[in-house]
Amino acid sequence: MTFLTRQALSRRAFLRGAGVTLALPFLESMIPAASAGAQRAAARPTRLSCIYFPHGAIMPKWTPALEGDAFELSEILQPLENFQKQIVVVSDLRHAMAYGSGATANHNRSAAAFLSGAFAKTGARPELGVTVDQLVARKIGQETPLPSLELMIEEASVNCGDGLSCAYRDTIAWQGAHEPLPMEHNPQVVFERLFGDGNTAAERTLRRQQSLSLLDSVVGEAATLQRRLPVPDRARLDQYLTDVREIERRIQKAGSQITDDLDVPAAPTGVPADVEEHVKLMYDLQALAWQADITRVTTFLLSKELSNATFPKSGIRDAFHILSHHSNIQQNKDRFAVLNRYHVGLFTYFLEKLKNTPDGDGSLLDHALVLYGSGMGDGNQHNHTDLPVLVAGGASGKLTGGRHLRHPKNTPMANLLLSILEKFDVEATKHGDSSGALAI
Repeated sequence: MTFLTRQALSRRAFLRGAGVTLALPFLESMIPAASAGAQRAAARPTRLSCIYFPHGAIMPKWTPALEGDAFELSEILQPLENFQKQIVVVSDLRHAMAYGSGATANHNRSAAAFLSGAFAKTGARPELGVTVDQLVARKIGQETPLPSLELMIEEASVNCGDGLSCAYRDTIAWQGAHEPLPMEHNPQVVFERLFGDGNTAAERTLRRQQSLSLLDSVVGEAATLQRRLPVPDRARLDQYLTDVREIERRIQKAGSQITDDLDVPAAPTGVPADVEEHVKLMYDLQALAWQADITRVTTFLLSKELSNATFPKSGIRDAFHILSHHSNIQQNKDRFAVLNRYHVGLFTYFLEKLKNTPDGDGSLLDHALVLYGSGMGDGNQHNHTDLPVLVAGGASGKLTGGRHLRHPKNTPMANLLLSILEKFDVEATKHGDSSGALAI
């Protein structure tokens, strides 16, 4: 166990077990006692999460009727009722760089442009631009074990058509013009990446053969640490360990066989058959990674463009992409709106988790900026105007919620991306096709 026994617990303290390095959450014991800079030391970092959903939304049912701070939540956004004061709905944005020469190209470029504001070029080698999440990771990601974490629900695509690389559809995170970052869909792999030591496959195999959970591996050191902590920190650590245990239980329940080939498992394990459970696990893993300060930047692809996934618990049995082509038939549009609302409900689950996780003098939600939206407005027409977009969280005091912001039609969404960079003190005068930062 690595921690200080005098004055203050190290912020990089961790518990070590067989094949495991378990980072600790932020504790009061990490603040130097009676130091003049204690208040500054207690300041928590701001985190960024960018969440993408494909195929747009039924915009008349998404966009609030009123603007400003007197707006009422629309039909689709109603699940966010308890978080209205923590969200900003940003309307009238457009991704001009998302337009392609055909239906497939329009879909692929929707995801590619979402965080880049750039045009996805055809050819064997993908070429785009650095995305907002990675620019933020360059600023704050070097202070954590993982600069960023990229997650998705579905497996990677095989054939993406129209001369476009599947990278445009399979990730929303780009480290460079030719550097798409792969997104991981297997919660077991993500869990091991966050907490597995990764030194040898033999260590991981031994722990599994002995039926040791991650927490079983560090229980002795955890007990020793608990005895040294003040009562408030004991409660925080206990809740954190409980959260880790619950996520581990759910992953183990999803797959009884665990492969050591964590990079490209032949038969993925730990992937829930229930898509809602899968989404919630990925949200929980993001929150846990933030809580332990393993990373401060995450991206999440709820579904890929052209996805025909179904979400049975929404009450809608239609395949996602197919339903987005509603042919302007009101009954079809109403069903698609129900699916949109269901996805917002899952997003609310993430916000609830962040709100209920203490972080310094507030919560993870207070110290986060979360972007939620799509690169497509009308999925039926493959339109990239009037995008469904909102931001949530307090951004450590830099974001004021409870507002619906209207803008001139066809305002580049890249202007919002530029504003997000400003919130993280990333110096940039332009991003993608931006024409100036928005006042958010």
